[in-house]
Amino acid sequence: MINAVPTNVRSAVCPNDDSFPLIQDQFVDMAFMTEYTGLTDKWFYKLIQDGKFPRPVKFGRSSRWLKSELEAWIQERIQESRAA
Repeated sequence: MINAVPTNVRSAVCPNDDSFPLIQDQFVDMAFMTEYTGLTDKWFYKLIQDGKFPRPVKFGRSSRWLKSELEAWIQERIQESRAA
């Protein structure tokens, strides 16, 4: 097959568990997250330091987060705020 994806790439991109396939996700930067949520970068870094927000993926000196992780974190906040 010409368009076949090698097994090692397929396993990294589409793990066997039911998680969101990485190929369908995207990396976002802090500017995107602050615009998307209205929260400040300092607030996000405090949450990361406290273990309440995912640590970034580093690409050299650049920090990026998976958009799916940001959205999951927001959904958790929504559920927590409406649980009471």
